[in-house]
Amino acid sequence: MENQTFRLRGMSCAACANNIEEAIRSVPGVEACSVNFGAEQAAVTYDAHKTDVAAIQAAVDAAGYAALPLNDDVLAPEADAERQERQTEQRQLTRKVWLSGVVSAILVIGSLPMMTGLPIPFIPMWMHHPLLQLGLTTPVLVWAGSSFFINAWKALKRHTATMDTLVAVGTGTAFLYSLFPTFAPQWFLAQGLNPDVYFEAAAVIIALLLLGRLLENRAKGQTSEAIRKLVGLQPKTARVIRNGQEFDIPISDVMLGDVILVRPGEKIPVDGEIVEGASTIDEAMVTGESVPVKKQAGDEVIGATLNKTGSFKFRATRVGKDTFLAQIVKLVQQAQGSKAPIQRLADQVTGWFVPAVMAIAILTFILWFNIMGNVTMALITTVGVLIIACPCALGLATPTSIMVGTGKGAENGILIKGADSLELAHKLQTIVLDKTGTITQGKPTVTDFVPVNGIANELKLLRLAASLEQNSEHPLAEAVVQYARSQEVELTDPKGFEAIAGSGVQGYVDRQLVQIGTHRWMAELGIKTSALQSSWDKLEYLGRTVIWIAVDGNVEALMGIADAVKPSSVNAIRTLKRMGLEVVMLTGDNQRTANVIAREVGIDRVFAEVRPDQKASVIARLQQDGNLSPHHSKPKNFFPSPP
Repeated sequence: MENQTFRLRGMSCAACANNIEEAIRSVPGVEACSVNFGAEQAAVTYDAHKTDVAAIQAAVDAAGYAALPLNDDVLAPEADAERQERQTEQRQLTRKVWLSGVVSAILVIGSLPMMTGLPIPFIPMWMHHPLLQLGLTTPVLVWAGSSFFINAWKALKRHTATMDTLVAVGTGTAFLYSLFPTFAPQWFLAQGLNPDVYFEAAAVIIALLLLGRLLENRAKGQTSEAIRKLVGLQPKTARVIRNGQEFDIPISDVMLGDVILVRPGEKIPVDGEIVEGASTIDEAMVTGESVPVKKQAGDEVIGATLNKTGSFKFRATRVGKDTFLAQIVKLVQQAQGSKAPIQRLADQVTGWFVPAVMAIAILTFILWFNIMGNVTMALITTVGVLIIACPCALGLATPTSIMVGTGKGAENGILIKGADSLELAHKLQTIVLDKTGTITQGKPTVTDFVPVNGIANELKLLRLAASLEQNSEHPLAEAVVQYARSQEVELTDPKGFEAIAGSGVQGYVDRQLVQIGTHRWMAELGIKTSALQSSWDKLEYLGRTVIWIAVDGNVEALMGIADAVKPSSVNAIRTLKRMGLEVVMLTGDNQRTANVIAREVGIDRVFAEVRPDQKASVIARLQQDGNLSPHHSKPKNFFPSPP
């Protein structure tokens, strides 16, 4: 079986989606088909021995629509022509909304005396003259609302009916009926009827529906932007080494097995394995962890993550649609195109909704004409039935809300697996939160500064420490520098800066040897730490990361650094508990730090020291215990590493 996703063109309502789905299902060899109106996509599963993409496209074309097969590589950039087409369509729709909106406002104001039956001093008589209203309404129907009539005509030729059919019949009837009292008012007066016109009704309906489509298109555009932002995380080129020479090539040309060179500050283009060199890599984009990870030969690297320090070479093991980033993008796209159970019900209703409304409208006309003997009243009620059904709220709102919701979630680091997950959310019993970047800010900050001799030397020591650390790219060093700047401490350039991997940094500031690092490194250097032993024990108990500051061979201070809890976390967790949810924290940090954070925010259940590839199994265990559990975290923590 083959799977293919198509981009659809020409749909205007949920009934169109049903028509396309029926057309595709009628193709021999098609096993399954799901058309999503909001995402404008069709996901098709077919037997390649019985049919092909061309046959499916032909079936859609015969139904009066267009289907374009999407590239399997979800990271391939959207065609400029397609993006430009969307932007042109949006601009055109905006102009139509403005025209129809302004005209409708004029028509409604001009019709107020007729509606109220009373003269209104500030509204001149000429504003509700039928010929003026005819002249204003005509461009609204002929130009602004032309798509409704064109689509209704196409549906008629296919012997089907859509929401456009209701709009066209309703507004067209109101417009055509209004022509008679406009040009033959005497006939109505002779029959004892008022020669009322309903041009404003037709114009207002067109204006409101166009406004709805404009808002809907903007929502779709924002969702597409969310996908583009994810795709934009990947660099556009890669520096490959072939036959001993370096070449900068488009990322789409990278092949499996290519050796790629990455320098400090560059993004890693694709997934792979380091073959030469070592570095620290910022994987916050996929893991949510704020501290860069040390990598060396044999370690895996992930595309779109940031190389921080050293240069290295790696061999590409996953490219194009197989990369980790591509899996994230594909997950978001699948979620946007998925259908909630309630949407499936809406699709079934839509199948008979339009014909039923047409039948009810005809019945309404007959009944009112027989009861009242008044064509005008019968026509008004009939048009009302047709128009009130136009939006088909459930058929439009459900796919659009799912599409926008999943896109907005992706922008904020929340990956929603599908529409059914959203619909089942009210049954949740347990919510699992990652620590870094979810409960905490995801950025280390200085929480404690303890000098040996009290506050007398605090600013001086802070100047020495921050001046040295400003040459380091480590997040803990950045925290020290930011703290010094917040205290308005002026920094100077260090001399002889040296970073000792896994230990700390050292160098000269103001001709003094400054060494900053771990307790173990201080012991290796033979520097005594007993003067601050009690402070160290206290900060360790509180879950702080402690760095020691030595000047000319003597410990002068220590700093406690932590990933601070977000100001909103405590209230958010308290609110979740009030909703009856059990809140669980899942983190790769050590147990002591995890427990400290959990106590601070009011979480009772903690899973600590869990690797990213183990987190899915923890969620599965919770579900086996009878809990419906979502996991809120950064993308990499959401599901296992790619195979």
